[in-house]
Amino acid sequence: MPSVDPMFASIGKVYGAAAVGVVLSGMGRDGLIGAGELAAAGGSVLAQDEASSVVWGMPGAVTNAQLVQAVLPPDQLARRIAEWSEGDTAWR
Repeated sequence: MPSVDPMFASIGKVYGAAAVGVVLSGMGRDGLIGAGELAAAGGSVLAQDEASSVVWGMPGAVTNAQLVQAVLPPDQLARRIAEWSEGDTAWR
């Protein structure tokens, strides 16, 4: 059973605009519905880029649905989250 969708939806409900979801390499569309709910709650969604993904199914689904604020390799995703946690919210 897909598990990322309900997790993202819950995070959006609890944290709203402070929520950040990251979709990494994975098969299928798990995460698409939940990422939409997280984004609708004001949160941010980041996705792993196709070049660094083993399978771009999950990150591709949220990217193609235009739910993401950034599509980057994992090391740059980590930097982006660190910047946000240090108070730089310009990317959101």
